[in-house]
Amino acid sequence: MTEPVIRTTGIRKAYHMGDQTLWALDGIDTVIEPGEFVAVMGPSGSGKSTYMNMIGCLDAVTEGQVYIDGNEVSSYEPNELASIRNEKIGFVFQQFNLLARTSAEDNVKLPLLYSQTPEEEWTERAMRCLDRVSLSDRVDNQPSQLSGGQQQRVAIARALVNDPVMILADEPTGALDTSTTQEIMALFQELNENGTTIILVTHEPEVAAYAKRQLIFRDGHLVSDELTANRVSLDIEDASLITDPAQLG
Repeated sequence: MTEPVIRTTGIRKAYHMGDQTLWALDGIDTVIEPGEFVAVMGPSGSGKSTYMNMIGCLDAVTEGQVYIDGNEVSSYEPNELASIRNEKIGFVFQQFNLLARTSAEDNVKLPLLYSQTPEEEWTERAMRCLDRVSLSDRVDNQPSQLSGGQQQRVAIARALVNDPVMILADEPTGALDTSTTQEIMALFQELNENGTTIILVTHEPEVAAYAKRQLIFRDGHLVSDELTANRVSLDIEDASLITDPAQLG
């Protein structure tokens, strides 16, 4: 039986302010299966970013359990959490976090420095991932020579290079214009259709509409867990042709 990519049971996260305790998350149970494309939504202060930090092994829970690919990680030491992050999770952020004056290929190789992958395989892996994001002709370009959308594609290739069990994308289109956002979201959909599990954190309903399922947080609680109604589905080639958001229907 295949383990869920993510399972949380009763997770709570407390922040202490003087003699007050603020519960940023208060008893969250979720299951995300392999191959899902899930949007995590909610306004500022809803708990969605805290939830992302928990499932991304970036912060520890106060109570409850977090399972990543069947491993209960809630009590892991920092070095163990770092290994889980590098081996199991591919991160994509709003800011691309690419090294300047470093080629696309070498930026994609970075996670391999901390992996068990033999060095002789690094180039083949990086090239394969750049090809998956349609940048095989830009491997020698530095970030300053790439558009915002191309830089985000390099970041996605970097997230894929260790064959993670999921991509965790935090507001990945927040720094992009509408047309480029459509191209990146179409790319995520293509990756998902080919088996990649994607968890997308966003506050924009227009972006969440590309996911298959939506988790909505409010005041530290999960208030909705439903399949996406009127889901937007785009082919990458079609997305590159759209300049007017109204064309999405």
